[in-house]
Amino acid sequence: MEYKVVLEYDAEEKRWVTFVPSLDDISTWGKSKEEALDNTRVAIAGYLEALKKEGLPLPPSKAVEIADVVVAV
Repeated sequence: MEYKVVLEYDAEEKRWVTFVPSLDDISTWGKSKEEALDNTRVAIAGYLEALKKEGLPLPPSKAVEIADVVVAV
């Protein structure tokens, strides 16, 4: 299975945070992008395993797009 992952750097905490929109926005983090993505793989595998144990369908990957929005302040 392949899922889109959103990565965001948290400068205050000095870590990378990930979100998986197709899987109820499950989230994890790591000190590097690689660590964050490795942790995300583990989280996705656990999430999918839990769905299988409950007899629930595996969700398809959603199209994910990041957009810039300009706001006057």
